[in-house]
Amino acid sequence: MSLSEAEHVFRYTAEFSDTVIASAGGAVVRDRDGREILDFTSGQMSSILGHAHPEIVATVRDAVERLDHIHSCFLSDPVIGLANALSGLLPDSLCKVLPLSTGGESNDAALRMAKLATGRYEIVAFDRSWHGVTGGEGSATFNGARRGYGAAIPGVLALPTPHAYRSPFASNGAYDWRSELDWGFESIDRQSTGSLAAMILEPVLSSAGVIELPDGYLTALAEHCRARGMLLIYDEAQTGLGRTGDRFAFEREGVVPDILTLSKTLGAGLPLSATIASAELEEACYENGFLFYTTHTADPLPAAVGAKVVEIVVRDRLEERARELGRYMKDILLDLQQRHECIGDVRGRGLLIGMELVEDRHGKAPAHELGAAVGRRCIELGASLNIARAASAHIFRIAPPLTVTRGQIDTAMDILDRALAECTGRAGP
Repeated sequence: MSLSEAEHVFRYTAEFSDTVIASAGGAVVRDRDGREILDFTSGQMSSILGHAHPEIVATVRDAVERLDHIHSCFLSDPVIGLANALSGLLPDSLCKVLPLSTGGESNDAALRMAKLATGRYEIVAFDRSWHGVTGGEGSATFNGARRGYGAAIPGVLALPTPHAYRSPFASNGAYDWRSELDWGFESIDRQSTGSLAAMILEPVLSSAGVIELPDGYLTALAEHCRARGMLLIYDEAQTGLGRTGDRFAFEREGVVPDILTLSKTLGAGLPLSATIASAELEEACYENGFLFYTTHTADPLPAAVGAKVVEIVVRDRLEERARELGRYMKDILLDLQQRHECIGDVRGRGLLIGMELVEDRHGKAPAHELGAAVGRRCIELGASLNIARAASAHIFRIAPPLTVTRGQIDTAMDILDRALAECTGRAGP
């Protein structure tokens, strides 16, 4: 792609890829010349069923012809169907569904619910969090996009992210995450004005570099929140609906949130999100005049798609598929780690896996230039792997559609192996 071609596109990111995508199907995208590239980012971490899934195509076609958009004061059968489908998947306490468009919207709605229901305004988020870039949820994002935009919304406090690979509380193979968590909340208490409303978090921090919470962490965190009268909000934009090997990532530890937000995976690539709460919380918000009236609240077309996504995930047991294929792919990556000194860490679960590149394993200095070169070479060889950049790390987020095949995983891992070898000057595999 020449720069002149995109001269009228506002640059909303640091760098565009030189590849222009013309079509897609399954786990493959194609450029203008018809060259196929394995999509191991699921689009924007969203297309869990792959591209152009025939049942999704049929659902969209039918919805466009039948009922696409109406005034938000009206309900429709697709919206009622989506709400019923989601509540049927979740614990009984999560039974009130607000359908929206984007992850940022759903998180903003969750924060407004928490503030209105509790009468408080302070929000706690991890210091490597990413919950969106607009309004309230943008203030609760600490992993970037903060500088230069003026004051954030007051009352957002940061809790240390439990990052076993890089935490100062981890050394010599041991990680004292409980002391880190206790210390973090002591810091929160010192910062707070006495108006703690909620904690928002991802059960697996994806944009931060696929950081898994230690076993038992959610239970201990919930105890801290309950002791302070805080609500617990889970943002499962990237982990919901099977990607981590469970239908929802929080199921692994069984700590149910007060509010759950879904987006990316719910629409399988279309703009759809949902904020889900208990009947009691919904009643409290309603009685206090809750208002979240956006143009595309409860739109029928994306709601129909979301209900179909839920149907397919449940029918095809895609969480089991993600668990099995995720183990298979992670084993390959762990083998690559033994052969490539630049791979410092491999982590994650299901089909959401992080691979962190370092200059050396002892010092753990991030290998930014190497990572960028490896990413470019992978695309040249036919595989797109997402990169999560941070000042202290360079991580590949590997998240193919849940419909990916073993053969496609093998091909993508072979490409990654070759790119690592070429970019580090080693002989090929």
